[in-house]
Amino acid sequence: MRPDVTIYFIRHGETEWNAEARYQGQADIPMNARGREQARRNGRSLRPLLPEIANADYVASPLARARKTMQIVRTVLDLAPDNFRIDDRLKEAHYGDWQGTLAADLPRVDADGLTARTRDPFRWRPQGGESYEDLMARAVPWFNSIERDTVVVSHGGVSRVLRGHILGLDLKSVPLLDVPQDRVLLLRHDTIDWL
Repeated sequence: MRPDVTIYFIRHGETEWNAEARYQGQADIPMNARGREQARRNGRSLRPLLPEIANADYVASPLARARKTMQIVRTVLDLAPDNFRIDDRLKEAHYGDWQGTLAADLPRVDADGLTARTRDPFRWRPQGGESYEDLMARAVPWFNSIERDTVVVSHGGVSRVLRGHILGLDLKSVPLLDVPQDRVLLLRHDTIDWL
């Protein structure tokens, strides 16, 4: 990514599975009312950047919660809601057998997996799923390909691995980074900030 470029990174709005602390991954769960309001809030955060932000590239994960968030953000900006690109590299990590499982049920459902994840949260991979290491290998090439200011709607895992990459964080800390759904993350070549 060029040093003069900014990525305006928005995590999709809340879903019922987020609210329940249920592993979502690539399951295509719609946003709830709170999530739609979070998307509107993020659009309002970008409004002061008009008219320049209107000329940015707009790209979203193909999952419905990300696409709907982008449509809401663009509507708040008075831009055509569907005028954005989709990129598969921006999908959330696949949680494999954990998808659909409540976090509170993991000690009963997969105690061994939970223990293994605690030992190495960055490289651990659920049965049939992806690790944060896998996700980073997918998301960083996307990040490196950015040539102009870009508004992106994606997922918590993608936000974490991009920040870990940009800031050179200890990889064990990457899965623990906060991923708010009601703030816009500004990613630059070597810095991050929040709107």
